[in-house]
Amino acid sequence: MSQVRTGLEHLLAEPEKFLKDKSIGLVVNQTSVTGDLRHSIPQFKESAQLTLQKIFAPEHGLYGVEQDMIQVSDSVDPVSGTEVRSLYGDEEQSLAPESVRLQGIGHLIFDIQDVGSRYYTFIYTLANCMTACKEASINMIVCDRPNPLNGIAMEVNTVADPFFSFVGQYPVPNRHGMTVGELARIFNDHFGIGCDLPVVPMSGWNRSMWFDDTGLPWVPPSPNMPALSTATVYPGMCLIEGTRLSEGRGTALPFEQIGAPFIDPQKLSESLQAENLSGVIFRPHYFKPTFHKWSQETCGGIQLHVTDRHRLEPFLTGIAVIRAIYNLYPDDFAWRTEPYEFVSDRPAIDLLYGSDHFRENLLPEGRTLKEIKDTWKEDCEGFEKLRKKFFLY
Repeated sequence: MSQVRTGLEHLLAEPEKFLKDKSIGLVVNQTSVTGDLRHSIPQFKESAQLTLQKIFAPEHGLYGVEQDMIQVSDSVDPVSGTEVRSLYGDEEQSLAPESVRLQGIGHLIFDIQDVGSRYYTFIYTLANCMTACKEASINMIVCDRPNPLNGIAMEVNTVADPFFSFVGQYPVPNRHGMTVGELARIFNDHFGIGCDLPVVPMSGWNRSMWFDDTGLPWVPPSPNMPALSTATVYPGMCLIEGTRLSEGRGTALPFEQIGAPFIDPQKLSESLQAENLSGVIFRPHYFKPTFHKWSQETCGGIQLHVTDRHRLEPFLTGIAVIRAIYNLYPDDFAWRTEPYEFVSDRPAIDLLYGSDHFRENLLPEGRTLKEIKDTWKEDCEGFEKLRKKFFLY
């Protein structure tokens, strides 16, 4: 039996405590399950107290089958027969529900597992739904879930204007140390969405818990987030998406292995080990992606082996990996130039980092990793004071 009960379980147990109107819409995916792994959709559908009107699906689709940045079409849920509206179409306007789609809904309920990193798009799907609910004068109800990377650790700079995007819609740190419910509160009150926002809290969770401390089952939130170990390194390794390097998509270890055909694994491993980064060993490694970047080509690179997740600084580690490859292979290294998350006029790496500072000022050797880390200190200290006002636990 799980030690933590999620907001979903509390809402299903006492719907009358949180819902004034029986007509509901859901923003869910495959992670919307109770501790016994029963999905929320049939439980809401079968409730005598509620009427399920519509379902909205985020990036990757209702059951998480689509790869990154792949359009999701409207559909019908095969389990409940309910209409499913996509919140990840082929244009930026598709990322928020139209007001007409919310007609007949008294409460819009959000229940999706986040991974604790600013890039992960589900938290901006939440924010966009909150804005739509404000415009439609309906409740946005958030069922809270654990931050899998704990609710204490925080790392890195915030996003600066004009680099806001669907991987950084608000100026929060990369690793923010907040739950989805807490983020919803800060979006609503501090960043001014201003919708009617009940948050259904968890019970049994405390800020020091990692996901495997909760007793809850891990359901992969997206196709390339198969395990907690993936989420642990993701706050830094997702930066690889802003380059031509493979971040391990198309393999069994996305984000845990990095490489390209031109890399000598031994040289890269030795370069990174010399940085003495905390909590991680870089093993020289070869792999062959079955799809995505460098598909069907043997890539040399490294696999990250986390030895102490409490000491690991994933974002700083990601910076170190990119810098090492850039310095070893300046003629082969390249940034991603294709449009990224509906943005075509700014490089993907700038959207991910939150500014152009890394690409323009920090990439070449010169500053130490400690000096780079010190550039984030002011942002982190400011957000630390802010986030405490919105803690629920």
